[in-house]
Amino acid sequence: MWWPANLVQVSLFRALHEEEVRPKGGLMRLQFFLIVLISSFAYYVVPNYLFPSITALSFVCWIWKDSVTAQQIGSGRRGLGIGSFALDWATVAAFIGSPLATPGFALINISIGFFLMLYVLIPIAYWTNAFEAKRFPIISSHVFDANGGKYNVGLVLNETTFQFNQQGYDDYSKVHLSIFFAFAYGLSFATLAATISHVALFHGRTIWQQTQAAFRDKFDDVHTRLMKKNYDAVPQWWFYSLWLIMIGLAMVACEGFGGQLQLPYWGVILAIGVVLFFMLPIGVITATTNQQFGLNVISELIVGYMYPGRPLANVVFKTYSYVSMVQAITFLSDFKLGHYMKIPPKSMFIVQLVGTVVASSVYFSTAWWLLTSVDNICDPSKLPMGSPWTCPGDDVFYNASIIWGVVGPLRMFGRLGVYAKMNYFFLFGILAPVPVWILSRMFPEKKWIRLINMPIIISGSPSMPPGTAVNNICWLTVGIFFNVYVYRRYKSWWVRHNYILSAGLDAGVAFMAILCYYTLQIRDINGMRWWGLDLDDHCPLAGCPTAAGIKVGDCPIFH
Repeated sequence: MWWPANLVQVSLFRALHEEEVRPKGGLMRLQFFLIVLISSFAYYVVPNYLFPSITALSFVCWIWKDSVTAQQIGSGRRGLGIGSFALDWATVAAFIGSPLATPGFALINISIGFFLMLYVLIPIAYWTNAFEAKRFPIISSHVFDANGGKYNVGLVLNETTFQFNQQGYDDYSKVHLSIFFAFAYGLSFATLAATISHVALFHGRTIWQQTQAAFRDKFDDVHTRLMKKNYDAVPQWWFYSLWLIMIGLAMVACEGFGGQLQLPYWGVILAIGVVLFFMLPIGVITATTNQQFGLNVISELIVGYMYPGRPLANVVFKTYSYVSMVQAITFLSDFKLGHYMKIPPKSMFIVQLVGTVVASSVYFSTAWWLLTSVDNICDPSKLPMGSPWTCPGDDVFYNASIIWGVVGPLRMFGRLGVYAKMNYFFLFGILAPVPVWILSRMFPEKKWIRLINMPIIISGSPSMPPGTAVNNICWLTVGIFFNVYVYRRYKSWWVRHNYILSAGLDAGVAFMAILCYYTLQIRDINGMRWWGLDLDDHCPLAGCPTAAGIKVGDCPIFH
């Protein structure tokens, strides 16, 4: 298992540090990297500051300005994104990472899932009015009441205890979702179930054999043998000590401060148990496809049933499980990078620990500073035109806290909820990899069958929400062009430049984003006021309902 994302960093480090003779008529890898970095840096001022609208160009909306259906089909931000595209690397890589680091077979699997979900499942469900879908936008990460308006969580939440108010809920409305958001949750159920099934079927024997070999100190991997031969391993007590200390501090945080976080100590233990259970299957998928599935939905589901009506407990439990998984996978990935670069394991461990402490301190300080210094942060309706502080990820996080924490899964996906049928996706996910595995056993000479990855296909649109159709369309287009077409037609160029190109594009965007913020945006100087400054695709009707008699904002009323 090669951890594809590490190849970008390995290629960059080699370009920076290895001596290289310039090929005749070509460029050294360092020269190529610098050219890409400077070009990306210079260009990103356009989508980031001067012309943000090119992050989602939706021509269908411009042609049919008064048609709700056309804008639902053509909007790249709030619709199906047909005909929508972007001229911005940040739009491509913002939510799923660089497509240039994802293997071609994984990109093809994702493309199949994305097409089936967004252009088959969602249109059929919406235009047949499944779950009363037409009363709400076709794609939205918000929550709605029965009349199609934004859900007023204050009516169902006790402001004193910060817990669910049953009487207010009975007097108000059940929580409703856009058809896309509902199926996104259903497919999340299926994805995790398929991950367990897929890894057990396709990698179970290998995992068992490698586990036995590890206990006997026998390793087939050449990088592992070289590391064992030349460096001392990290003592196990380092890991156990750090693990126990962090668990203890998490319990203190939950039980202390007057219990404001609502989560008891056993919630931390349960969160760690969830991580331990999913760590191996998700790690295998990440190490082979560069796609990492989160534990956010399954953790919300578990604590939502066990500790309902407590939104803070729900988000804290989700954070401990989801972030712990992400950090653990990142930790493993970095150790694999250490294998590739032959970095002593002890040095890698210490650097990761120091980096985590520094980064978490900086993140917390920055978040605190932004929340206290940026007016109307995370409220796009009140922010000045061109402001970058729209917080799409935090918006999804907040709405998820309403779905799983305030109202709870029993009233959403259980017998009391509107979306109880979504639970069938668990069964679908468990069974989906089985036919592929059977075919791979029946036709072992057909190597391409083993490349069919049902967890990846089922995940469909891995970044949505908070990502949008235009993010996925551009990501897949760029990825397939380079990692399928260029890889097959110009393999020597791909081997030499593909990962360097990815690193240069990422670095240029990052440096320009920092420069723009500290020189202009920190002073609320957000560019010249014109229609292109709006961080939108100018499809205002894409978020409108189409059910008869529903009145929402400036949307037309259907009869």
